[in-house]
Amino acid sequence: MARVALAGVGHWHAGMHLDAARSAGATVIAAWDPDPAITADFAARHGVPGRSTIEALIAARPDLTVVMGRPDQVPALALACIEAGLPIVLEKPAAVSTAALEPLAEAARGLFVAVPLPNRCGPIWAEIEALKAAGRLGPVSHAQFRIVNGPPERYRLDGVPWVLDPAIGGGGALRNLGIHGIDAALVLAGGTGLTVVSASVDRRLHGEAVEEYAIVVLRAPDGMIATVEAGYTYASMAPGGDFEWRVSARNATLIDRGDSCRVATLDDGQLRDLAPILPADRYKAFMADTLDRLARGAAPSVGIGDYLQAMRLIDRAYKEAA
Repeated sequence: MARVALAGVGHWHAGMHLDAARSAGATVIAAWDPDPAITADFAARHGVPGRSTIEALIAARPDLTVVMGRPDQVPALALACIEAGLPIVLEKPAAVSTAALEPLAEAARGLFVAVPLPNRCGPIWAEIEALKAAGRLGPVSHAQFRIVNGPPERYRLDGVPWVLDPAIGGGGALRNLGIHGIDAALVLAGGTGLTVVSASVDRRLHGEAVEEYAIVVLRAPDGMIATVEAGYTYASMAPGGDFEWRVSARNATLIDRGDSCRVATLDDGQLRDLAPILPADRYKAFMADTLDRLARGAAPSVGIGDYLQAMRLIDRAYKEAA
């Protein structure tokens, strides 16, 4: 049974990582946050041992440590775990800028550092690979990746107002949510070669310092066009929002809306529904895959190099939108 530690439990995804670890059959052996009151509250609510310092958490020698928190603090925490030889999950945003992330990526070279971009666990990706293997996908013409959640005030309610400070979070909806769509576009493009055709951002609705909506158009060397939309503009404070992953190839169209997933194939005239994985449950799928890879000695499905590529592309999008 894997032993998992959670560092930086003031992060709004801490509960999701806890549930994911338990769902995967792991035991959460330690929880810590720079704020002792947050550590105590999290430990009491979830029945896990709280640790008084990051050094005490590291000394517990967990099999996997999820490192979360303010982006201006996370690199030092992650580096401490890496130097101690601990495999980690590096939650986003993990640095205030791409430049601040680069030294951590260099230090992590060759080590197990997984980055939770859990929409990689969505059902369309395995289907795309199966269609490719059967020679039935064809070239991808275009793709759209949209993730638009509720108003930015929800971050204040979650106790993480720094998300809305560009000097700490490194940007707004594009950096925080758009990273998932940017990563998806990079996957389709083989990891490199995407150029930013156009980018626009908007911050009119809620008066925040960060953008609340962004749209980015990307082009791959083979001509594929990908559109990424990210926003804090969904008119509800409830979990969830407007989510859609759409890939259009010569012989297949795949549409993942989170609670449903459909594939149309031209050569056989078929329209099939795939078993959906709710976006909130994809953290469970990501954790199960991460622990399996760690046990087998395999590399993580999404590493810090993938994250760095997406961060650099977002930098170019911000420059284009300026």
